[in-house]
Amino acid sequence: MKKKPAINELLAVMARLRSPKGCPWDREQTHHSLRFHAVEEVYELMDAIEAKDDHEMAEELGDLLLQVIFHCQLGSERGAFDFEKVVRRITEKLIRRHPHVFGDVKVKDVDEVWANWEQIKRAEKHGTRHARASALDGIPRHLPALLRAEKLVKKARKAKLLAETKPTKLAKTKLARELFALAEKAQRHGWSAEALLRGEVQRHERKLRASERRAR
Repeated sequence: MKKKPAINELLAVMARLRSPKGCPWDREQTHHSLRFHAVEEVYELMDAIEAKDDHEMAEELGDLLLQVIFHCQLGSERGAFDFEKVVRRITEKLIRRHPHVFGDVKVKDVDEVWANWEQIKRAEKHGTRHARASALDGIPRHLPALLRAEKLVKKARKAKLLAETKPTKLAKTKLARELFALAEKAQRHGWSAEALLRGEVQRHERKLRASERRAR
């Protein structure tokens, strides 16, 4: 008997786990209850990548894929989407956003690739409820504060909402020590460095958005 393709077998296992005679834990899960499981799996995958551990990478990629399959099963049960739809959408998106590979668009460097990507993405979302009215849109709200700050600064610079200044000479190790010292200082005062930075990022984002609106 010919063995099922691995992905089909996984889909069947997930459907069985969610069936009336399946696993009680799996049956009570929702998109909402699972949302942080995917985040945890991504961090575990990062650990495996940094350790250059191929065995762990394969395992963590499987755990991450399970999260995708789980959400697809839940979506299918609601009649919203299924694994087939998810795969088709990402395949079509990759082809559409790489016209320099699948079309006749010419690019000279990675910067042009990114510029085309952003332009195509804006066109895709234009006129929909997902349209991005601001150059600062599209940063996930639940990113860690420091990463969110980096994304905000990068988008603001691209949109010329922040003045370009010549960076002063700085050793990475010195900056790393300063960042750690700030976290230690916040903890010593009983504050969360993460919460403090998150609040400051939100303040700067409001200020940058207001500046963007005035420039229109």
